[in-house]
Amino acid sequence: MPYKILYIEDNPQNMRLVRKMLSVGGYEMIEATSGEAGFEMAALHKPDLILMDINLPDIDGMEVTARLKAHPELARIPVVALTANAMHGDRERFTAAGCNGYLAKPVTKNELLSTVAYFLEHLTA
Repeated sequence: MPYKILYIEDNPQNMRLVRKMLSVGGYEMIEATSGEAGFEMAALHKPDLILMDINLPDIDGMEVTARLKAHPELARIPVVALTANAMHGDRERFTAAGCNGYLAKPVTKNELLSTVAYFLEHLTA
């Protein structure tokens, strides 16, 4: 059974690109286009990993991450920020907000797949 990855992203081009990259890795991708929808999808599907855009149209990715980490059934799910926010200090800010990892856009297929594999391997370790 393939790993389920929830991608919370409001940009259709980014969603399509990541979907294509994850399909190469054999992953099942669940999609949400807003922070609220992402939280609901996480609660419904209990994915193995969440890729989180930070700049979302309703609540930002840091708030969604905080809510996920505060929820007893969802707190264990690794959250990787996948964002265009690549300024000095952003990685630390997102980590402090509860993200387990960070990838800057544009992301390469190798970066994405190796980061996803890293977090999924540590689920079973």
